[in-house]
Amino acid sequence: MDVEFQHISKNFGSVKALTDVSLTARSGTIHGLIGENGAGKSTLMKILTGYQSKSSGSILLDGVEVQLNNPGQASEFGIGMLYQEPMDFPPLTVLENFSLGTPHQSRQELHFALKTLSIRFGFDLNPDRPVELLTVGERQQIELLRLIHCSIKVLVLDEPTTGISPAQKEALFPALKQLAADGMTILLVSHKLEEVANLCSEVTVLRHGKLTHHTTAPFHFPKLLTAMFGFVPKRSDRSDTRDTGPPILIFKDIEASGERQGLHRCNLTIAEGEVIGLAGLDGAGQSTFLRLAAGLISPDQGKVILFSDPLPYGAKASIRAQELHTAFIPADRLEESLFARISLRDHFSLREEHGMFWQSRTETRKRAEEAIATFSIKGTPEDLAEDLSGGNQQRLLLSLLNRNSRLILLENPTRGLDIQSGQWIWQHLRDELSPDTTIIFSSPELDEILHYCDRIIVFHDGLIVLDSAVPETSHDAIAAVMTGIRESAP
Repeated sequence: MDVEFQHISKNFGSVKALTDVSLTARSGTIHGLIGENGAGKSTLMKILTGYQSKSSGSILLDGVEVQLNNPGQASEFGIGMLYQEPMDFPPLTVLENFSLGTPHQSRQELHFALKTLSIRFGFDLNPDRPVELLTVGERQQIELLRLIHCSIKVLVLDEPTTGISPAQKEALFPALKQLAADGMTILLVSHKLEEVANLCSEVTVLRHGKLTHHTTAPFHFPKLLTAMFGFVPKRSDRSDTRDTGPPILIFKDIEASGERQGLHRCNLTIAEGEVIGLAGLDGAGQSTFLRLAAGLISPDQGKVILFSDPLPYGAKASIRAQELHTAFIPADRLEESLFARISLRDHFSLREEHGMFWQSRTETRKRAEEAIATFSIKGTPEDLAEDLSGGNQQRLLLSLLNRNSRLILLENPTRGLDIQSGQWIWQHLRDELSPDTTIIFSSPELDEILHYCDRIIVFHDGLIVLDSAVPETSHDAIAAVMTGIRESAP
């Protein structure tokens, strides 16, 4: 099915998110849509899927103009989208979420379909596991398989590889190419130019809501980057290793449940001022580690010692961690970090230590305006958090961080961000916070870990299989232990 956008514009009040955008995605092809965070990519795709209305312009399917006023109408035309933030029902199981949109199939038929598609794409999903226990990447996998199972004709992928492992990408890419070869129209929203070059036959670039470039393969990366940013971003220099102080986080004989395997036989000491990167396949233990350190979950056995203070068990653990100036930003920004339906101004009202909504509206608006200017957030104090792009949501979260934090825990901090936004976030973390602040972050991108951290810890099936200073290891060595090819006790 050919998809044609004709002169699409979208305004949010006085903000012009899209201005006169026209492009065509042809049946049987993968069409890339790229641009910096906030360029309008996701807005254009949400208009196609009926999630948002257009201010002007037309959408044609196979040459016929259609009205897509809600996701139900889009679905009737065979249009489905894998959103960057999971759009599922966490209390339900994997199989129950997979079944949405196919009410007339039996449980046995659904179970067989899920298993077949999981094998095809290289995913490992337990049908009976509650979705709320899964990682963001696994939740994306369920939604992708569900859309394919619903026999959609137009598939929109918004940053589909941000939560999956390199091995899963190797299975996903050929499958997407086969779907296109079978006649499906695929629109790929991505910041990763290497993936766009691997998958797409055409690419359209948006900048500040306007179409700035369109080309067919093979692609010239400098031209694409210039169309995205107005210049070719340069990789920031690696920061010098920071001086470290006394131990601030100790895991002692930890056994804990969580993710696929939980965490087992974990003994680890982290010092003040270190920047630690956590690597591993999706669900290998990194998320459990971060949540234990934040006091959000308690170990089944062992102790988590934070600033020489053993964390209590249960709900009091997170309260104590916050009292010790520990901050945690999870990967799922809207579900676990921000309030989707309240304004930026109200987020700063909630942030206040003394008082909540009875803070002066003038004062909280001023704080929001200062943060918008300082952190280059594309939005206004009255905008809802859910209306911001992923990159701007991440900037909002950083603006809410207490600058006196002694330990910052980050789960995939540059997920879905363009090159420039990712570099800006790391510059802020390393330059604006105290050099005594310890930063621990997880990322599926080994290049990011090797570039920004001093020390890397690799997880495999709930075990720490590598603990090394960055100069003493390599990309290949890390990739090997991640997949269990060569395990070494820490």
